Amino acid sequence: MREHHTKTKGDLGTVKAMADLAAKGWGLLVPITEHEAFDLVVYRRDRFLRVQVKYRAAVNGAITFPLKTCWADRHGVHTRLIDRTSVDLICIYCPDTDRCYYVDPQLVDGVTVCLRLEPPRNYQVKRILWARDCTELPVSVAGVPPCSTGGLVESTIVRHSREPWGHWLLSARSSIG
Repeated sequence: MREHHTKTKGDLGTVKAMADLAAKGWGLLVPITEHEAFDLVVYRRDRFLRVQVKYRAAVNGAITFPLKTCWADRHGVHTRLIDRTSVDLICIYCPDTDRCYYVDPQLVDGVTVCLRLEPPRNYQVKRILWARDCTELPVSVAGVPPCSTGGLVESTIVRHSREPWGHWLLSARSSIG
């Protein structure tokens, strides 16, 4: 059987992401299908996140990846932008550093992300996203800083999964007025 090179790289990226997320204390769920917008789901403290994993090598001191997906079939090569509402977190595995980097897709300006491993040759200092700053899940996605011991912010209007509906409705009405 012929090896599918891009599929092998994608599988390696997913396995590395799973190992890194498990080491960070997240539980793992793997979808049965390959046709969803996400590659895996992680959970912790009743919080579920859909994770899209990308495998990208470093080129010229940076890891660059477009927020799009590509595939080929008998009708040719197809490209489509990632639906940012269907993914909560993007994990980029770089084989050159053997590390995973995490980006919140909602906070990305434009359609391409560039994580710098080395300073740029043009001495640019503004608007640089350093890879070393992306080794933990973003607070905007995870809900708590990685060093925090507290849980997610509690709200009386948000229904938590283990609360009965009647309790939630009463507390929501009393907090609204």
